Amino acid sequence: MPEGSTADGRGPAPLRRVVVGGSSGLVGSALVESLRADGVAVTTLVRRPPERDDEVEWLTSPAPLDPAVLEHADAVVGLNGASIGRFPWTRAYKSTLVWSRVSPTRALARAVRELGRAAPHFVSASAVGYYGSAPGARLTEQAQRGESFLADLCGEWEGAALGAGPDARVALVRTAPIVHPEGVLKPLLLLTRLGAGGPIGRGTQVWPWISLDDEVRAIRHVIQMRLEGPVNLAGPTRATANDLGFAVAVRMNRPYLLRAPEWALRLVLGRDATEALLTSDMHVVPEALQRSGFSFTHATMEDAVAAVVPAPD
Repeated sequence: MPEGSTADGRGPAPLRRVVVGGSSGLVGSALVESLRADGVAVTTLVRRPPERDDEVEWLTSPAPLDPAVLEHADAVVGLNGASIGRFPWTRAYKSTLVWSRVSPTRALARAVRELGRAAPHFVSASAVGYYGSAPGARLTEQAQRGESFLADLCGEWEGAALGAGPDARVALVRTAPIVHPEGVLKPLLLLTRLGAGGPIGRGTQVWPWISLDDEVRAIRHVIQMRLEGPVNLAGPTRATANDLGFAVAVRMNRPYLLRAPEWALRLVLGRDATEALLTSDMHVVPEALQRSGFSFTHATMEDAVAAVVPAPD
């Protein structure tokens, strides 16, 4: 199936029931809330004894996920993964980053594969880290995988999803950092509030981004439009690290002066985290979303920041 293509030529599919793994995270909880607000039945996969009729326990024993859990669902969405915002990335934590994504994805893919043609649409999380650092390049879904720890992780993650088999309808949603106080803004808000905001590294590196509202809307769009293959979930307007930091500083009426040198970031965060999160340069383009008719609520990084960072009194 071509990148970001639709499985058929019909209009948006109605949603009746969706299964979500990773429902306790920032994106997962917002997605579940959005779906339920619109009357969609949601079954959440949880790693504890169920407390509600619409919860199913999984990944707490060697037993595989029962494919019957996915039957009659319009889609199953896999969003599991330990936070990449926890530092430093020690060797042990990098193993956790991989396992927490690949293992649940394999479990979902196995259940989807067993259902064959009766399986729901499988929407599996990935990340724009797939592309690595590519200064000057315009990265659509057709771009090649890069060379970095995160690129390798994303490659393994997506490979696990594609283990759902040739009959499965699989979308690989490559998400950009979320512009939200519990996302990419978390460390920036603290530094800016303390008056220590400023360029990270050289500051001119291009950073992909997306608002939480658009992230949730985009996942729902992927399901309803039956998109398959890789789909970039990133804002439509190019922005740099300086653009983000300055937008936060302006919004909070704080200075943006103190540069964090790359050598200091490496010392505190480690080489992989610094390269993947702070100094990588990638202009990720949401081509598949836009081609399929998606319209962004927050078209610029400044819009996204203004939506979640309150202005001072």
